[in-house]
Amino acid sequence: MNISVFGLGYVGCVSAASFASDGHRVIGVDVNPQKVATVQAGHTPIVEPGLDELILRAVEQGRLTATTSTAEAVNESEVSLVCVGTPSRRNGSLDLTYLVRVAEQIGHALCTKQTYHVVVVRSTVLPGTTHEQVIPALEAASGKKYGEGFGVSVNPEFLREGTALNDFRNPPLTLVGHNHAADASGTIGLYANVQAPVVNTSIRVAEMIKYTSNTWHALKITFANEIGNVCRRLGVDSHEVMDIFSQDRKLNISPSYLKPGFAFGGSCLPKDVRALQYRAKELDLDLPVINSILDSNRLQIQHAIDEVLEIGRKRVGLLGFSFKAGTDDLRESPIVILAEALLGKGLQVRIYDRNVSLARLIGANKEYIEGQIPHLSSLLRTSVQEVIDESDVIVVGNASAEFREALIACRSDQVIIDLVRIPVDRAQVAAEYRGICW
Repeated sequence: MNISVFGLGYVGCVSAASFASDGHRVIGVDVNPQKVATVQAGHTPIVEPGLDELILRAVEQGRLTATTSTAEAVNESEVSLVCVGTPSRRNGSLDLTYLVRVAEQIGHALCTKQTYHVVVVRSTVLPGTTHEQVIPALEAASGKKYGEGFGVSVNPEFLREGTALNDFRNPPLTLVGHNHAADASGTIGLYANVQAPVVNTSIRVAEMIKYTSNTWHALKITFANEIGNVCRRLGVDSHEVMDIFSQDRKLNISPSYLKPGFAFGGSCLPKDVRALQYRAKELDLDLPVINSILDSNRLQIQHAIDEVLEIGRKRVGLLGFSFKAGTDDLRESPIVILAEALLGKGLQVRIYDRNVSLARLIGANKEYIEGQIPHLSSLLRTSVQEVIDESDVIVVGNASAEFREALIACRSDQVIIDLVRIPVDRAQVAAEYRGICW
């Protein structure tokens, strides 16, 4: 393919050299003539192991050139990768000056181009940026309509400095966000020689993935450091702790617990987080990340309370009462907290949970319901249908399989608030459906 790469910084140089080594013809574009001259001479303007040799080979073989001319680059390529910087402003917002300027320049070059051209946003941008900034700039400058005269896709990079060439060649996946098939095929074609699964998604999801990934990496580093600080004060080998922790690929390092939904509860997570927080206080340690966990969890419960109250209806049915499906454990169940808050606001609450039956509650659970929430036992109903019949708003509190059919049975005048994302065909649901964070 013929590719133009806009921005000969870190991402642009690594991408240009790697695509050229795969046999594509690549034209690097930059407003800085010194960077252009450096690449033209077969050298890298940035420091990255192995990149200088890769650029030299590509230049010598005629597969990589560089220019300051946008028109030349666009006219001689089918796909343009936008790899310009999106630096932070003082307030934390992104400075999109370079991105919009390049989009305008590409748009002007597209004015006279007869063939369909795909613009690939590889710069890191927040969701909405491509639709609200890049596409309008391209349309205004080119006089063409998105999806007809040109296409746009989003192809985030996941390159780490120091290992970028290996990361390019061996990524966990290749992510392509698009709205039109022609745009996707044009982008996917760049990666024919990269052995990694291709994930197709929408533009906005692709934009969000980079921020989700980097924030998660930052969180992991900070979490490990806070655990390490506690370990050091306690005389525990933090590296051994985290090495063993990381061996658990079923729960610890896995997709487990990474599904957006409702708050956590139960007899373990809240108790153990509190205990670690208290021990850190005894050690005079400040753990900002770990100390924020329970506060964030409480906010998620408040989001659900607010969602119900904003509907403005009095009769609310709760499907699920224990903190998760398949258990009768009510200790620190966020649904119990939700129910108590709604009752306190004067709402009429009805509850169904197959596993929470007063006749079967024994031990700690019996003591808990009798001692802590006896006023809620009278609200329990013996069937899903009773709750549906007596409610205007249905709140799904855990992922019991039987609740899928319950949603289908809801009336068109009811509102469903799903806190767990029950797998159900929305076309079969007559009621208004809402998710808590989707």
